[in-house]
Amino acid sequence: MGKTPTGKNTTKNTSGRGQRDLKVKVKSARGRKLSSTRWLQRQLNDPYVKRAQAEGYRGRAAFKIMEIDDKYRFLVPGARIVDLGAAPGGWCQVAVKRSNILGEKSGKAKGTILAIDLQEMEPIAGCDIHQLDFMEDDADLKVKEWLGGMADVVMSDMAASSSGHKQTDHNRIIALCEAAAYFAFDVLEEGGTFIAKTLAGGAEGDLQKLLKQRFTKVANFKPPSSRQDSSEKFVVALGFKGPLEEE
Repeated sequence: MGKTPTGKNTTKNTSGRGQRDLKVKVKSARGRKLSSTRWLQRQLNDPYVKRAQAEGYRGRAAFKIMEIDDKYRFLVPGARIVDLGAAPGGWCQVAVKRSNILGEKSGKAKGTILAIDLQEMEPIAGCDIHQLDFMEDDADLKVKEWLGGMADVVMSDMAASSSGHKQTDHNRIIALCEAAAYFAFDVLEEGGTFIAKTLAGGAEGDLQKLLKQRFTKVANFKPPSSRQDSSEKFVVALGFKGPLEEE
């Protein structure tokens, strides 16, 4: 209990009732679109953005791969992992910890992770970073050479540049997922896992059909940390059946 300058007693309200919701508001700036202002305001108030900053992750996407792995368990000690479109590196940071790449879990096998991206990335302890277009003809050979063998996991949080047209963006990301899937077919060990970001929109049928031919289980999952107003989801393909006979 305290006193105001007039001498009246006051009691601090600790219940939370009647208090304003303390959210960051962003003023519109000249030259900035309203949609950009709304995006910035959402970022500043996003609890996952704040949590990523507090815990040292390079983006809120780190929590998506945590939640996917919590459900499907593929980032295990000793796993050999390829992260396509890895920048800025949040997924790699999670994989380093969970796959025991730094050998922090005594008695557990050490994993390996390759981060592949078109752009340069800041170093991550325990992560082998390569600037590479995974669609190049010999990209799979390079990756297997760097790994010293086949991969246990190929994961992708890639998204094509937004056009502003929902169906076009959907078609682009599905095409990107299919390209990543074919890459995975070339580098995955039998029994391996493929994870990729998609957008809901009606063109997933061919991708699902393709994956079901090559994996024993295919599921779609929307992590709790994925924004509810987003059409984003992740396809999870488990139990790679190995190369086809004609391959």
